[in-house]
Amino acid sequence: MIAIKQTTPVEEAQDYYRSLEQKHLVALWDVQASILVKEPKSRAIPYLWRWKDLLPLVERSGELAPPLQWGAERRVLGFINPGLPERYGATHTLWAGFQYLMPGEVAPAHRHSVAAIRFVIQGKGAFTTVDGDRCVMGPGDLVLTPPWTWHDHGNESDEPMIWLDGLDLQLVADLEGVFYEMFPKETQPLTKPVGDSERRYSLGQLRPSWEKSVGPFSPLLHYRWEQTAEALRRLATVAASPFDDVAMEYINPHTGGPIMPTLGCGIQLLRPGVRPRAHRHTGSVVYLVFAGSGVSVINGQRFDWTKGDLFVVPTWAWHEHASAPGREEMLFSVQDRPAMEALGLSREQAYEEHDGHQPVSSVFEG
Repeated sequence: MIAIKQTTPVEEAQDYYRSLEQKHLVALWDVQASILVKEPKSRAIPYLWRWKDLLPLVERSGELAPPLQWGAERRVLGFINPGLPERYGATHTLWAGFQYLMPGEVAPAHRHSVAAIRFVIQGKGAFTTVDGDRCVMGPGDLVLTPPWTWHDHGNESDEPMIWLDGLDLQLVADLEGVFYEMFPKETQPLTKPVGDSERRYSLGQLRPSWEKSVGPFSPLLHYRWEQTAEALRRLATVAASPFDDVAMEYINPHTGGPIMPTLGCGIQLLRPGVRPRAHRHTGSVVYLVFAGSGVSVINGQRFDWTKGDLFVVPTWAWHEHASAPGREEMLFSVQDRPAMEALGLSREQAYEEHDGHQPVSSVFEG
């Protein structure tokens, strides 16, 4: 008589799970709690990089890393969020870095499917050429390089240039949509008059009658600081946000929407004596302090910042900003909110306790 092996419920379950693993399957009831969470909790953490620490390292890179040495095309120091050491990003979706271009240098032409922006921090007279349109840059200028546009940089001035690069690199990489190509020559030909997009679209109210809106990207490539500053000052006389004070978004003049589908940029003026309330929203933000000094509270942690500092606010993190007593400050920002809006994932919530202001539980020391 053949003995029949008796299995216990535990052994049957183990056999079952081994079968699932072998077939590359998973039981939803085992993982649902980790997938369908109540609200987002980013692995990226609030963090601040100080200009006084960054500037010597940026300048030193000019001595150690010529643009083409070691196969590099750009002399850029990227910001790595300590909560995401393996991702090479300032947040889970955004790359940010300081690019340094010395007099007489050229960063050769290439293109990629990643959207990018340049915001000038220091120096005047370098240029970015985008699909044959040369944009000569100065402090506070914003220049766009939409996906798959040829672009190169050159510095014909007598001083180094530093600007902030902002890219949706991590987002596009996660979507497995990264493409890249070098231009056959070091620089691309100038096929348009210098500042062509500015001449056509910078007023934002008019466009050439024979042109139609084509593509999802702003046709205006160069947003000059003089016009941006004037717009901020004018808005400050009539209205302000309860959360961000005098805040404006750079827009596509054809649509009134964001400059690019995956990247948005903003500029805000924090006036003395005004204390905006805290809020949170889906989408992460990289902030650059363009002028002044002040303080932000992010998830209860206080961050004191000054001109040139860069800090990040992860998605769904409580945050509020304020100027130093008796002074006004300006913050530039690059963010992924347009992508969240396009996907129907945009949410925002006001902080209702303590008259709209977070208690401070710690101070960032860096």
